[in-house]
Amino acid sequence: MNAGGGNGGLPAGKLPPELLARLLAKIRRDDPRVIVGPGVGEDAALIDFGDKLLVAKSDPVTFATDLIGWYAVQVNANDVACCGADPKWFLATALLPVGISPAEVEGIFDQLSDACDALGVTMIGGHTEMTLGLPRPIISGTMLGEVAKGDEVTTAGARPGDRVILTKGIAIEGTSLLAREARPQLEAAGVAGDVIERAANFLHAPGISVVPEARAAHATGGVTSMHDPTEGGLATALAELATASGTGIAVDGDAVQILEECAELCDALGVDPWGLIASGALLITAGPESASEVIDAVTAIGVAANDIGEVRPPGDGLTLRTGGAESPLPTFARDELARILGE
Repeated sequence: MNAGGGNGGLPAGKLPPELLARLLAKIRRDDPRVIVGPGVGEDAALIDFGDKLLVAKSDPVTFATDLIGWYAVQVNANDVACCGADPKWFLATALLPVGISPAEVEGIFDQLSDACDALGVTMIGGHTEMTLGLPRPIISGTMLGEVAKGDEVTTAGARPGDRVILTKGIAIEGTSLLAREARPQLEAAGVAGDVIERAANFLHAPGISVVPEARAAHATGGVTSMHDPTEGGLATALAELATASGTGIAVDGDAVQILEECAELCDALGVDPWGLIASGALLITAGPESASEVIDAVTAIGVAANDIGEVRPPGDGLTLRTGGAESPLPTFARDELARILGE
C-alpha cells in the first residue's frame, strides 16, 4: 500500500499541525452560538442550545479493515466524552469498495448497531455508496452529544501546575491494529501466536472506549481538560493538549505504562509506541489539589490511572524525563501505524 509522501506530497495520517493551524485560521468564526469551533487539539465542537451545549464530532476510520463499524462508533464517542458530554446520536457515511458482498455490508451495519446499543447511542442516519478506487471500506462517523452549560471540558483548559493523568496505558488501538493487520510480519519476526491474539483483543480488553473513565473523572468536578490520544500516539496528543492550552508539559516517561504486548509487537516491527495510535488511553489534567481524587474515581471503576507529569508554563516547552535524563518530547511526522502499513 502506498502511503504517499513522494514528490513533496503529504504522507498518510494527520495534516502537519502548522498546515492545519494555517487552514483553520481561514475559517469564519462569526456565529456567537459556536462556543468551541475548529482548533488544533480540540476534540469536538460545542454549540449553544440554551441550558445545554450540543457537542459534535466527526472522525473517519481508515486504518482498520476488521470491525470497522464498531471502531467508528467508539472513536467518535470518545471525543464527545472528552468534552464532559454524553454521546447520544450517531450518523455514519459508509464508503464501500465496488464488488463488496452483501454479507460484508450487513456485517458492518451490525457492528455499527451493536456498538451504538452498548453505549446507549441512537443511530439517526448517514449515507452509503459503492465508491470507485477504494481498496477497503471507509467509515466516517459523526457523533452528537450534550452537556449542561458550564459543565463542558475542552482540551484548551489545562493550566500550569496541573497534574497530567493517563489512563490504561499505551498503545491500545495501535497494538490491536498491528496484530490484526500485520500478523504475517509479526509471525515472521517470531512473535508467539498467543501474544498476537491477546494484542488483537485489545479492542475489547482493556478496550478502546474511554467513555466510562471520562464520565468518572468529570464527575469529580476537578478536571481541567481531557484529550483522546489518537493518530500520532501519546506524544502527539500531549503536544496537541499543550498547543490548545498554550502551555508546556513535562512528562515522566517512567510513569507511562507501555503495555507488555505493545512493547513486544513494537520491538518486533521497529515501531516506537510513543507515536502509535493510542485510542483507549485518556489524557486528563487536574489541579494538584484534585488529581488524587480524579485518579481514585477512575480506578474505582476498574480502570488504571497514573500521574505522568505536570503542565508547565509555555516557555518550558515539551520535555520527557526517562531514567533521570531529560530530553525534548519526541515528535512524529505521521503515526507509526501509517508508516509500517505504508511501507
